[in-house]
Amino acid sequence: MKVCSLYGAGFYYMPGTDMCIKIGGYMRAEAAWGNNNGSLTNGPFTGQTDNRDTSNFVTRSRAYITADAREQTAFGTARAYVAIGLANNQTGFGQGFNTFNANRAFLQWAGFTAGITASFYDFYNNAATAFRTYWFSSDTADGGQWVASYTWQLGNGVSFTVGAEDRRNTQIIGAQGPFGIDAGGIITAPIAALSNGCGTNSANCSGAGILNGATTIANLGYGGYQAPDVVANIRMDQTWGSAQVMGAWHLLNPEYFNPTLDGIPGGRSTGHPGNENGWAVGAGLRLNFPMIAQGDYLQTQVNYTQGALRYMWGGSTPTNFERLTSNNAAFGIFSDCVFASATGNANTGATTGCELTTGWNVNAAYEHYWTPSFHESFVGQYGQVRYNDQANNILCGLESNTAGLASIQGGSQAHLVNGLPVANPGCSNNFNLWGASTRLQWDVTKSFYLGVEIVYEHLDSASSATGTLPAGISLGSTSPANRFVSVGSDAENVWVGTFRMHKDFLP
Repeated sequence: MKVCSLYGAGFYYMPGTDMCIKIGGYMRAEAAWGNNNGSLTNGPFTGQTDNRDTSNFVTRSRAYITADAREQTAFGTARAYVAIGLANNQTGFGQGFNTFNANRAFLQWAGFTAGITASFYDFYNNAATAFRTYWFSSDTADGGQWVASYTWQLGNGVSFTVGAEDRRNTQIIGAQGPFGIDAGGIITAPIAALSNGCGTNSANCSGAGILNGATTIANLGYGGYQAPDVVANIRMDQTWGSAQVMGAWHLLNPEYFNPTLDGIPGGRSTGHPGNENGWAVGAGLRLNFPMIAQGDYLQTQVNYTQGALRYMWGGSTPTNFERLTSNNAAFGIFSDCVFASATGNANTGATTGCELTTGWNVNAAYEHYWTPSFHESFVGQYGQVRYNDQANNILCGLESNTAGLASIQGGSQAHLVNGLPVANPGCSNNFNLWGASTRLQWDVTKSFYLGVEIVYEHLDSASSATGTLPAGISLGSTSPANRFVSVGSDAENVWVGTFRMHKDFLP
């Protein structure tokens, strides 16, 4: 085969054609120990109960094959790229779970990019400076994102990109009354305690949300796919580094107030909250510091969003945040918006619109080369999730104690006004997540490295009116006794250590 020098090292002409192709890939093995909850992806605050059933040690192997094919046209280079891989996760119970996937499959030509690649909203690169990325970040690079975008090169390293991307959803939480109340007007048993905006018997429900103990979120409460997200950025790349500002628009289309009321298919007669416009804005900066050491750089990104929280949590599966220890608990509900109906029908009782959730986060990392072969990253992050008063009232209503628990725990999270919940003092669903890590890596060769990492993470919990874990938050346990745990003001702290070996097929 003849070497193709048009596109860099590793390309060869395909015999009998003018097309150049590069075959690459990597193999990786890693193990982690600590409060990782048996997951190298979602991490410590995904329904961790911290008991004899909790896995603190987990291993994973990954292997990907990549193919990059390019040829010249009258309008520039036409490129096709694909990365197909296998991941094997083990938690000590026999054969691990093997997953095949393609996290890259895209075309590029004449400024257009279409297919699965990193989002054009993203800037901060988690994997460049960390092995574990449990915290808030917009980065979609690991799992990939479907995009269809166009990039204009404006000169002097400046570009502008705009396009459509697969919608980034968490969940829409809906509370459907009528709510059960006691003689004092305190909520004791909401009839519909699902956090997915649909009735308890609806075929549209794909599963319960956090209020029934589940951790992962599967776009619950959203209606059918009506519009992709619109994403745009302006980016500058120079010898000193790079910078980017970006924004995104996201459509929220909640389900009906009660899809099964009166047996009407789809619940059309019950009405539904109106559509809402979610959005996110962000800015990123990378600064190179060769004057300190060759290869040193700083990267950082900040995001602010209303109703589009996946732009501060870009991983493949959004999660609620939960951790239970022997004498303390921490939790946080992750949603795009919240709504409620006093009766489950807009025609017969008070209703709310879909109240948008607000969030923001910042990430920063510095990579320092102690020697040309040994380099270390220092990473920090902080994020907040905030609910307005109306949304907090609804969540507190859904978290209210059942009749059996109310007398034991001394009350409820909320009371009723005009058939809708109003939070009792002390019930707040706002929460914070922050953490830090350091990773030391030895580049044995240009294509083979060994690395170790230590991660610290802290969850400032949402709080309850009773000082105990709300009845609706089960943290993976079905036993009511496990709910009588204080939600401490100090929340929960976790540590995770990782060792990794990695070999690229090409440098």
